[in-house]
Amino acid sequence: MQIKAAVLHQVGLPRPYRDSRPLRVETLTLDPPGPGELLVRIRAAGLCHSDLSVINGDRPRAVPLALGHEAAGEVVECGPGMEDFQPGDHVVMVFAPSCGQCLPCAEGRPALCEPGAVANGKGTLLSGAHRLHDGKGHDVHHHVGVSAFAEYAVLSRGSVVKIDKDLPWEQAALFGCAVLTGVGAVVNTAQLKPGTKAAVIGLGGVGLNSLLGALVGGAERVVAIDLLDSKLDLARQLGATDAFNAGDPDIVEKVKEATGGGVDYAFEMAGSVPALELAYKITRRGGTTVTAGLANPAKAMSLFPVTLVAEERTLKGSYVGSCVPKRDIPRYIDLFRRGRLPVDRLLSERIEGLEGLNEAFDRLADGATVRQILIP
Repeated sequence: MQIKAAVLHQVGLPRPYRDSRPLRVETLTLDPPGPGELLVRIRAAGLCHSDLSVINGDRPRAVPLALGHEAAGEVVECGPGMEDFQPGDHVVMVFAPSCGQCLPCAEGRPALCEPGAVANGKGTLLSGAHRLHDGKGHDVHHHVGVSAFAEYAVLSRGSVVKIDKDLPWEQAALFGCAVLTGVGAVVNTAQLKPGTKAAVIGLGGVGLNSLLGALVGGAERVVAIDLLDSKLDLARQLGATDAFNAGDPDIVEKVKEATGGGVDYAFEMAGSVPALELAYKITRRGGTTVTAGLANPAKAMSLFPVTLVAEERTLKGSYVGSCVPKRDIPRYIDLFRRGRLPVDRLLSERIEGLEGLNEAFDRLADGATVRQILIP
């Protein structure tokens, strides 16, 4: 079938993107789903810093690439062997496909699925196939098995989770990345204990979900840190007990004073080395620092190893919130329905149609928005 999709041909083009136009809306051929695959109509897709990091070159991917990884949609057609799905089902996409057979999957860590990581690196589906092709018949790469900035997508069974049909599309899309990563980093990776103190550095969609996760987890104090005062204001409205501008030269001392020596858990969600170093500095003795920010792979941080030993510190990475998507997405949706995870308050604006994506990524790069939702 013929579909419209936003395709990236060159990474690292200069800003503003409204002028350089890194994303082009093109007509592609989408093959029918193969064994263990689904054809899904994309109903809503979120714009995430992980998409921006591909556009600006921080997270290089093979091009041409049909971008987009956070989305929800409706099943249109099922490939062979898909007896647990049927047309009309509603699904949330997961950007780390899981095979269910490798050692990490068997250990209950599907986010670290080995075949899934290989497929994502190559820009294919879990089967190793390309289902997208340009007008000349050349393959177009899939973005982490999803490619959600499009009218339709073919996805592996390991890239989708079925959800109830009464959840609005714009809200459902958030659970595939922002909620899964942000809340999961708190409850799964850090296993935050009630009555403790936490800080979140970087208040984008993922970071604000970490803040909500800390509140749900029963943190006594939740410190919000960002460079933009508007995001600090939103964090306070969501329940942050303290808020500090990351540009303050005395921020480390101020956070430690406010929290009695530092926080038990610090979550770095900005995707930058300075943010991670700040997170480590404000973590107390015996505390845990978690990063899910995906900084540029060429960047390195400075660390005094003696602090890990003498202060019994923990530094952990969190990918996809250390989640089991089939278990956690329904749980987080239930928390949202009960008013304990008000993720709908993070929605900034709707983008109607693929043509507005470049300008939308300018807004995201400026930090002028939290979560924009594309309606293809």
